[in-house]
Amino acid sequence: MKTWLITGASRGIGRELAEQILARGDRVAATLRRPEQLDDLAARYGDRLWRHALDVTDDAQLDAAVAAAFAGLGRIDVVVSNAGFGVMGVAEDLSDDQVERTIATNLTGSIQLARRVVPHLREQGGGVFVQMSSMGGHITFPGFGIYHATKWGVEGYFESFAAEVEPFGITTILVEPGMVRTTFYDAAERVPLSDPYVGGPADVGPLSVEEMPASQSGVAHATIEAALAENPPLRLLVNSDAYEAVTAALRERLSGFEARRDAAYAADAEVGTRPAA
Repeated sequence: MKTWLITGASRGIGRELAEQILARGDRVAATLRRPEQLDDLAARYGDRLWRHALDVTDDAQLDAAVAAAFAGLGRIDVVVSNAGFGVMGVAEDLSDDQVERTIATNLTGSIQLARRVVPHLREQGGGVFVQMSSMGGHITFPGFGIYHATKWGVEGYFESFAAEVEPFGITTILVEPGMVRTTFYDAAERVPLSDPYVGGPADVGPLSVEEMPASQSGVAHATIEAALAENPPLRLLVNSDAYEAVTAALRERLSGFEARRDAAYAADAEVGTRPAA
C-alpha cells in the first residue's frame, strides 16, 4: 500500500485522484481548505483517508500540514501538487488582488510545497513529486495571461527542481492536461471585457464543458499510472488537444528560431562567428 499526499483535493482532478487512489487500496493524505468536503470519502474509506485543512498561500499552514502528514503517516510515496484556480480576463482589466492571488496559489504555493516536502522525501530515500501543470504552460490564449504566467513559471521551476532532487531518488513529473471536463473551468473568475477589448482577440464566448475532450477521470488515471511507472516522464501531455496544440506550438517556435539563426550568432563576442552552412 502506497501513501499519497494531494493538495487541492476538494473537487475536480484533485478529488478524482483521491477517489481513484483510495479505490485501488492505497492511502491518501488530502489537504483542502474545508476538510468536511470529503466527509463522504471518509465514511467510505475510514482511516485510509487522512485530512488536513490547508490554504497553500499560507506558509504557516503549509508548515503545519506537511509536518503533520509525515509525522502521522510516516513514509509518503507520492506528493501531488494540485491546488490552483483560474482567472480569465485581459491584463488591463485584472485587479491587483486577482494577479497576486493567482500567482500566490498556482505558482508560489506549488514552489513552497515542494520546498517543504523535499527534506522528508530525501530523508526517506526518495519519492515522486507530481506537479499539475497545463498545456497552458507551453501555449497561450488571449484573456488567460495571468494563468499562463503561473503555468509557464511552474514549467521552468520544476524542470530545474527535477535536476536538483534527482540524486536523492526523487522523481518529478509535470502533468500537462488540455481542456478537461471539470468544475475548474466553471469555478474560474471571469472579468468582463472593458470597451477597448470588445470584438478583439480576447472576446470569445465561453467554452462549454461538453466541448472539452478530456475527462477528469482520464487525467487522474494517466497521472496515477505515470507516478507508479518504473521510468516516469518529466512531462506528461494528457489528452489529444494538449498533444496537438503543444507539439504544433513547439514546431513553430523552433522554426522561428532556426529562421533567425544568423542573427543569433551575429551577436557573439567574436566578430564574424557564424554557424556552419
